[in-house]
Amino acid sequence: MERKWGIRLIRLAAIFGLIGAMLGSHMAGSGSYQFRPIHAHILVVGWLSVFAWGIFYSVFKIKSAKLVAAHGWTAIIGSIGLTVGMWLNTLKPFGINDTFALLFYIIGGTILLISFGLFILSTFMIDSSSNRD
Repeated sequence: MERKWGIRLIRLAAIFGLIGAMLGSHMAGSGSYQFRPIHAHILVVGWLSVFAWGIFYSVFKIKSAKLVAAHGWTAIIGSIGLTVGMWLNTLKPFGINDTFALLFYIIGGTILLISFGLFILSTFMIDSSSNRD
């Protein structure tokens, strides 16, 4: 179960890394830095945090498969929700409704906070009886 979630999270992190690098390249080429906060969060939350979680699950066995799945889903939903919500709320593309954009941002960020809490629990639920070689 952990290995499956590990590779899922690493794949998502790779996608975030590519998007973050593309945004950085766009900003450098255009001279416009309006995407700076979104770029930073995509790389810190999407690339670094999600990648670290994926590596953690690839290395350690956790006592509760339900905890791993709950953390995995909240990590995916929260990291995407926060970064897309930040984009919607900051740049208001497509004439999007302000209330919708703000709620998307807040809900995504809240789910990501829950994800961080579940990850903390996961670190205390390592199954020391199993060795991964």
